[in-house]
Amino acid sequence: MKPLFLCYNVCSTCKKAEKWLKDNEIEYASRAIVADNPTVEELKKWIPMSGLPIKRFFNTSGLIYKEQKIKDKLADMSEQEQIELLATNGKLVKRPLVITDNTVLVGFKVEEWEKEFLAK
Repeated sequence: MKPLFLCYNVCSTCKKAEKWLKDNEIEYASRAIVADNPTVEELKKWIPMSGLPIKRFFNTSGLIYKEQKIKDKLADMSEQEQIELLATNGKLVKRPLVITDNTVLVGFKVEEWEKEFLAK
């Protein structure tokens, strides 16, 4: 299966990540994270695959995150409630996301991407 690349087309980090994929000749399927945001079911699968805590899936620098003061609410929310909140709006989700058969990469860190795609 081709990796699934979830991005927001006006996000500079997403653009850098997509350029990296193309420069390294990695085929992928693209999905607009805002128009087709991750579902509760997808997030329930992807969060454990990432090996990261759920809070790393939140776009903490985004306007919605700041305007709704989500940082202050997370401690009182269950994991299920946090997942449901993430699934309401693709702009709440840290991007880009890359989903492969065995892992999920959150954000664009070249070292992590090289390890996943080039070290094989």
